[in-house]
Amino acid sequence: MSFIVEFFSHLKHYISDTAVVIVIGFLLSGIFYEFIPQSIVKKYLVEKNFFTLFIIILIGMILPICCIGSLPMAVGFRRKGVKLGNVLAFLVATPATSITSVLLTLRFFGVLFTIYLCISVLVLGFVIGVLGNIFDKKSSEEPEDILSAAEFFSQFLPKKTFFEKIKSALEYAFVYLPKEIGLEILIGLLLASFISSLGIVKIFIENFLSGAYGYLFSVVFGVLMYICSTASVPLVYALNQQGLSIGPSLVLLILGPLTSYATLLVIRKEFGYKILFFYLITIIVFSLISGYILGLIW
Repeated sequence: MSFIVEFFSHLKHYISDTAVVIVIGFLLSGIFYEFIPQSIVKKYLVEKNFFTLFIIILIGMILPICCIGSLPMAVGFRRKGVKLGNVLAFLVATPATSITSVLLTLRFFGVLFTIYLCISVLVLGFVIGVLGNIFDKKSSEEPEDILSAAEFFSQFLPKKTFFEKIKSALEYAFVYLPKEIGLEILIGLLLASFISSLGIVKIFIENFLSGAYGYLFSVVFGVLMYICSTASVPLVYALNQQGLSIGPSLVLLILGPLTSYATLLVIRKEFGYKILFFYLITIIVFSLISGYILGLIW
């Protein structure tokens, strides 16, 4: 009975801490989704210089879509001639951070940790982007300038008025996004409450997940169990409060959103096993280095 009381107490605490932040994050995501033209994203993804790679990563970091939403975009960009490194950088930056997850990280972990996480994702995007472009075997052809059917017919549709865009942004924020990631956020809060309510978790982490074992746990758990960047924040915070060090916590926050089964399967199908192996190894090694450095300076 005490466990149930403890569980609902923690759940109430997490919901009260995250409700306003999630609503604000959804609203900002809807505004970005509706008011940033898709043509801008495509334009910058096609470019191949260092500055454009930086723009690609920033765009990916603020786009209000999870890894599932970024996959068809990335595949479409690749088929239009976009360099491999640019596509991989986009796939890293988009699901690793979102407006909502950044706000939640700020709420739970503080300003310094949030800044470090965002910088880590930015640098990871550069690393995988530059290396991907070096390893890219695809001939450098000009991108196809062929419109899809949807793009072709959209030219003849009347433009949305400002109020129609506001309505569309609100529908995206409070209808589509809750359907897309609402369940995952709820699962993350339930798991966080469950972990926080189990005293044995704290004992297990303190006795078996210290030092290198904590990093090993984060790598295995992060690769095998996918939770979106928003839902993973309260879960990782609960593990951190139960004794998981700050370094492994960062590793888990980076790896979890980037290694969904959908992402890995699509990369294997579209780019092959070598690129899949390169993608996984780069993310794992970089997240471990970032986590270790954070553990030293925290």
